[in-house]
Amino acid sequence: MNMKKKLLSLSLAAMMTVSLAACGGASDINENGEFNPTKNITWICTSSAGGGSDLFTRKLSEIMTNEKLVNDQTIVVSNETDGAGEVGRNKIATMKSGADYNLLTFNSGDLMPMVDNTKNRAENFRILAIMAVDKQLLFTSETAAEHKTDYAKAGGDLTDFGAAIEAAKNGTYVVIGGSKGDDIATYNALLEELGLTQDQMGYITYDSTGDAITAALGGNLDFVISKPAAASQYVESGDLTPTLALSTERFTGNLADAPTLSEIGDYENVEKPVWRGVAAPAAMSDEAATYWGNVLGQCAESEAWKEYLELNQLIDEYKATEEATQYVADFQADYLASKEG
Repeated sequence: MNMKKKLLSLSLAAMMTVSLAACGGASDINENGEFNPTKNITWICTSSAGGGSDLFTRKLSEIMTNEKLVNDQTIVVSNETDGAGEVGRNKIATMKSGADYNLLTFNSGDLMPMVDNTKNRAENFRILAIMAVDKQLLFTSETAAEHKTDYAKAGGDLTDFGAAIEAAKNGTYVVIGGSKGDDIATYNALLEELGLTQDQMGYITYDSTGDAITAALGGNLDFVISKPAAASQYVESGDLTPTLALSTERFTGNLADAPTLSEIGDYENVEKPVWRGVAAPAAMSDEAATYWGNVLGQCAESEAWKEYLELNQLIDEYKATEEATQYVADFQADYLASKEG
């Protein structure tokens, strides 16, 4: 072989090696047929920094790193909120190259608007695990420098949601804010139970719970829907007051003063539990899916994760890959059926 042909062969071999590595291909599968990451992992969260989904994502990535579960590789969390998160979800759903190195935070609040507004479905992803179930509360900010809403300007009691209900029925506009997906579903269920319309008690949608909380602290909302994780630091600082437990029972700790809906009037309690999971591109290899499923299982057993659940009052509902996949498929089927009804 002359020197020119030899150089060409070496160049082609190098190109093939780079291509395989970029795809997370055979170079990352060992002789036992097991995947082991050899470069950075990208974890997409389709909510803004500071929201419940973001905190969930960063806690899991922190545990993976601290517990040395990812072969000393770096996990890069990418907050991608364009199109209310649909751009980020579609990026994962359609990803081919590098599929083994990309994760997605995926919860019921992501699935519902995705199903409503796009052609993507749960089966366009690999569902790796369900990690927990979350519930919500209404909070208010008594400490806002200026209260700008009709209800607040009319002298409404921001700490008494029962008073806000009566005000809305009597013609004073009350405004609630929150994130997309599950927060909107919870708001709609609340409105239906109260017998109110959106013209009486409106809703403003934000990219994340963190953004909605900022609006509440600025006096632009009467009440904000949040899970405990995103709101807890503001409750501790006295900037937010828990006002209504969107649950069948009260929360505990510093959220215990918030009554359920049935405690403030002749209403049924309203709750829309939010499952929180992790997904990946459908193109992810079986070996990588097994690896990430095992890593998430180890996270679920860690003391750091159990402390996170307790601190933020999440329900421990870990489901491994096979069970989680069926769980999400059933949830989607039920949701689609409810839309048809």
